Amino acid sequence: MHWYEKLNQYFPVEEMKSQEHMETLLKEHPEIYHKDEGPHHVLMYVELDHFVFIDYLFVSNKSRGQGLGHKLLEKMKQKEKPIILEVEPINYEDTDTEKRLRFYKREGFGHAQSIGYRRRSLATKEVTPMEILFWAPHNESEEMIFEAMKETYEKIHTFKDEQFYGESYQPVKEVLTFEEDHNNPDLLRDL
Repeated sequence: MHWYEKLNQYFPVEEMKSQEHMETLLKEHPEIYHKDEGPHHVLMYVELDHFVFIDYLFVSNKSRGQGLGHKLLEKMKQKEKPIILEVEPINYEDTDTEKRLRFYKREGFGHAQSIGYRRRSLATKEVTPMEILFWAPHNESEEMIFEAMKETYEKIHTFKDEQFYGESYQPVKEVLTFEEDHNNPDLLRDL
């Protein structure tokens, strides 16, 4: 099965970039946008000087529980940069969301409670809240993670959006917010 089909079957439509979007990023920005693919996984990630952003991490059902996800994250951690990713909040009707959060907690990720992230999907037109998780090898602040998320949104998520989707995504200031005095509960605390 083609790598894009694997991702498209696993991730919700509102979280998916188009195949053309991702292939163009790989072709036009190979210095920052990368694909690590194997028979049982697909890892799409962004690497800049000061952070790594995991765009998509897919491990096949056949390989879950065998340490493949751990090995892929260890490879990213060896870069000694903060690792950032987006996850959907726990959906009790979808047991994968809680399993995914438990996995990232075991891998040492924290929840960026100060960062709000609500993006309107161009596919469904619905506003989707997402949570930001991060691994900080040098105790990087949530403010640094916020700045990295803004950079990711502008360089990757909205890259040629009008060309690929016929319209633009919302500007970053409407999508990402930072509140130091947050009231957001820690998504990972009770897992």
